Amino acid sequence: MPNPTAAMLVIGDEILSGRTRDSNMHHLAKALTERGIILREARFVADDHGAIVTAIRALKAGHDHLFTSGGIGPTHDDITADAVADACGVGISHRPDAMALLQAHYDRQGLPFNEARQRMARIPDTAILIDNPISVAPGFSVGNVHVMAGVPAIFEAMLAGLLPRLTGGAPLLSRSLRVLRGEGDIAESFAALAAEYPDLSMGSYPFHSQGRMGTNLVVRGTDPARLDQAFTRLEQLFA
Repeated sequence: MPNPTAAMLVIGDEILSGRTRDSNMHHLAKALTERGIILREARFVADDHGAIVTAIRALKAGHDHLFTSGGIGPTHDDITADAVADACGVGISHRPDAMALLQAHYDRQGLPFNEARQRMARIPDTAILIDNPISVAPGFSVGNVHVMAGVPAIFEAMLAGLLPRLTGGAPLLSRSLRVLRGEGDIAESFAALAAEYPDLSMGSYPFHSQGRMGTNLVVRGTDPARLDQAFTRLEQLFA
C-alpha cells in the first residue's frame, strides 16, 4: 500500500513580504518523513480570503492530508478559519469547548477574555480541535485539512499532538554520498543506476565548497534492504 501524501499551505503577508522567514515547512517535512507521509507540494499564499479558499480546495483534493500554518490569531487579518470553513462547505461559530479553554486560560492570567481573543474560538463546524500546549488557542482539523498556528514553537507543539492521530506508512529512509565531481561528470552513470531501481528515488544536489565543485547523491526509499543494495552500487560507481 503506498504511503499517504500531503501538501502544505503557508498563509501570511509577512512571509511573502520577506519580513518573516518560514521554518514550519522544513519542520513539517522532516516530521512527515519520519511518520511515513510524503510531502508532495507546498504553497505560499497571502492573507486573501479568495486565494486561501482556492488553494485549500485544490490541495485537499489532490492529497491525503493538507497542513496549513498561519492566520488563526485574534486580529482582523487572521482569516484562515473562515476560509477553511468556506473551502470545506461548513459553517463556523464560537465553539463552546474552545471558548471554555480560552476563558479558563485568560482567567488564570487575570486578563479580559475580550472580543478579539474570542475570535480564536471561532471553529468550523464538524472540526476536531488540535491541542495547543503553549498558548491554549486551539488549531483544528476539518476532514483532511489540519489548521495550525504560524508561530514556529506553537506549530511544532500542535503538530506533535496531531501526528499520532494520523495513519502513516513506512518511514522514508535516505542515504547520501558526497562526491567531488560535477553533475555533468556523473549524470549518465547515475541515471543508469536510477533506472535499475525504479522503486527508489535518487537525486543529485550540487555544492561548491572551498573552491571545489561537488555533488551530493541521495537515495531514498522505504525498504532498508533495497536502499542498502542501491547505495552499495552507488559507492562502487563513484567512491
